[in-house]
Amino acid sequence: MAHHPAPALDVPDEDRAILTTWSRSYTLSKRLVTRSRIVLLASEGLPNRQIAARIGTTLPTVQLWRSRYQQEGLGSLEVDRPGRGRPKRLGEEVRARIISVTLSKPLRGHTHWSSRQVAREVGVSATTVLDIWREERLKPHRTQGFKYSTDPELEAKVTDVIGLYLHPPEGALVLCVDEKSQIQALDRTQPLLPMRPGIPERQTHDYHRHGTTTLFAALDIGSGRVIGDLHRRHRSTEFLSFLQRIDAEVPADLEVHLVLDNYGTHKTPSVHRWLLRHPRFQLHFTPTYSSWINQVERWFGLLTERQIRRGSHHSVRALEDAIRVYLKANNEHPKPFTWVKTADQILASIARFCVSTSEAGH
Repeated sequence: MAHHPAPALDVPDEDRAILTTWSRSYTLSKRLVTRSRIVLLASEGLPNRQIAARIGTTLPTVQLWRSRYQQEGLGSLEVDRPGRGRPKRLGEEVRARIISVTLSKPLRGHTHWSSRQVAREVGVSATTVLDIWREERLKPHRTQGFKYSTDPELEAKVTDVIGLYLHPPEGALVLCVDEKSQIQALDRTQPLLPMRPGIPERQTHDYHRHGTTTLFAALDIGSGRVIGDLHRRHRSTEFLSFLQRIDAEVPADLEVHLVLDNYGTHKTPSVHRWLLRHPRFQLHFTPTYSSWINQVERWFGLLTERQIRRGSHHSVRALEDAIRVYLKANNEHPKPFTWVKTADQILASIARFCVSTSEAGH
């Protein structure tokens, strides 16, 4: 008797979008990724045997998850039902012991626990430890930086700056201003090897240093355009020159609101005198240790990622030319960032973080 391939599986667009995200994930379980790929390929009309061969699984597995999705929908792919094998016997006491050891002081000579160390301590397999870590979202090998803002005007400054982002004043331009200083002109000791199929771009680990430059930048939060100026030094004199550049480029009938940090060059007597002569400029300072609130910092991150980090520059002039190219490309197709958090939400988040870290310290 001839075997006719199953018809294409009917998958709504909203399910297809979710399944596509799941199928490309590096953080979800391998089982869910495989099931998502099965359903997506089945929706394209591929026979079950071809799906199994392409994914590297068995025909019964393809048939099972194709049928289960058809009968029960998207949610069924996330559920693991009890099988016929021997059930797991990992008790809650063992689970609690694994978590407790992971959160305790590590072994002498180590900064954090490894899965094998915890496994030996508790008397289980390293795979079991990794499963518990994954379920409890424990990652001993990773760290994140933080810094409390000690600014006594934290609340007022956050409210002021976020107010500009969410409700910019009419007849005014809001610019996020900062300096990216000490950008190094690094020249690799040997030519870059271009990317090839299966092989990423390669570059030497060592380099020659050819000096540094500083980029002064002002990001227009409304349009995404950036006014940029490059200087070899980073003083109040250069900052004043940049203010004059902004004054020349912004139409005279607009007020100018500058969001910037508390760096000393922004508050010198010469800067203060210049601001008195140019009353349309108003300064809004971010809280100390809170550079994340200045949108131009995110733009600096993109500049580093897309132009500087993987570049090879034989001189400071070459580095500055590369930065100017990026500035020009950005301003030809500008794209502003979208700020969504309110000041109250940010302050509440800071308060929760302070409480959680204080409790952890005790």
